[in-house]
Amino acid sequence: MGAVIGDVLPLAVGVAISPIPIVAAILMLLSANAGGASVGFGIGWVVGIVAATGVFILLSGVVGASDDDSTSSVSWVKVALGVLLVVLAVKQWRDRGDTSVPKWMQAIDQLTLAKAAGLGVVLAAVNPKNLLLCAAAGVTIGAGAIGAAEDVVALVVFTVLAASTVLIPVIGYALAADRLREPLASAKTWLQEQNHAVMAIVLVVMGAVMIGKGLGGF
Repeated sequence: MGAVIGDVLPLAVGVAISPIPIVAAILMLLSANAGGASVGFGIGWVVGIVAATGVFILLSGVVGASDDDSTSSVSWVKVALGVLLVVLAVKQWRDRGDTSVPKWMQAIDQLTLAKAAGLGVVLAAVNPKNLLLCAAAGVTIGAGAIGAAEDVVALVVFTVLAASTVLIPVIGYALAADRLREPLASAKTWLQEQNHAVMAIVLVVMGAVMIGKGLGGF
């Protein structure tokens, strides 16, 4: 199990340092409904990560159980995910000059707890960048053949680390709102400006890692 957890930790870091959900969490903490919106977003973010990763754990387990050449199949899946991550990295790098604020961010002041939770799920489980990283983690865990209980432990470890950069500001704000306003505002500005460049670097590194692991399985 230790080897599998070691393999998914870099992917969890990739999800954790994704700028968009961090910016979204910060904007909610600076909004009129800071408490409800940020808590809802944190819950949705965790649920989305668990759901997306869990689905691919199950799928990779099915492939392993039904395919006589399961090792080769999983390796091809890893290579394909790695290539998709690299392609997405190229797109992010080309868009690095775009610092415009998405329309959904402009409506954050109006988000209720339920709507914020829904947004968290979407950003974690539907957004292509995070979905590919969660998929890669799910395939890695499911293909590890470590047993159901160990799969759950690996999923929990991945989720805790992947969700940490959203949950820490939310929890910290609940404990020390006044002291965190200025640092959060500064962090939001920097992340918005560097969003595409940061994600390009993260995705190309994770893509290369997945391609390498896939090729190593042949």
